[in-house]
Amino acid sequence: MLKERIIVFIDGSNLYHLVKQSCPNEKQANFNFQKFLKKIIGNRNLVRIYYYNCPLDISKNFEAYKSQQRFFQKLREIPNFKLVLCRMQKVKINGKTTYQVKEDDIHLAVDMVKLAYNNAYDTAILVSSDGDFVPAINAVQEIGKKVEDVGFEHKFSFHLKQVCDRFTKLQKKEIEKFFD
Repeated sequence: MLKERIIVFIDGSNLYHLVKQSCPNEKQANFNFQKFLKKIIGNRNLVRIYYYNCPLDISKNFEAYKSQQRFFQKLREIPNFKLVLCRMQKVKINGKTTYQVKEDDIHLAVDMVKLAYNNAYDTAILVSSDGDFVPAINAVQEIGKKVEDVGFEHKFSFHLKQVCDRFTKLQKKEIEKFFD
């Protein structure tokens, strides 16, 4: 019997902020993705990991940009890991300039559906607390694929929990073990 084929889809910005909220005293650069992935995949057959995020604005904070680039390089060194970089958009709200991640959710949803139709996996593991992925999950499930969601105890999507085949809620104690 063949092992279940897994592809992990990580909403990078969402994961970063949720981990930071759970473990505010930990340095995010010390988050060990290998430990995290081992926990959520188990002994199943990992096909690939997709991580969606966008580069910070180099002109806004050069040190933060450099730190993020080192982090991205660390991710690229993980076997079967694909970093999908999207774009950051400046937006003025009430006279204040802010930045918003753009295109990451749509890239993730399209890849999840496309790879399901290409029979690249048996189960998708979504790491996000964003309920906007429900239509993509429904499309994937319609062709017989399974979808699991990994959420966090302090913030998860009720809609994802309801629609996914499996839901894992990580507790703070578990998240702390993912730091080196």
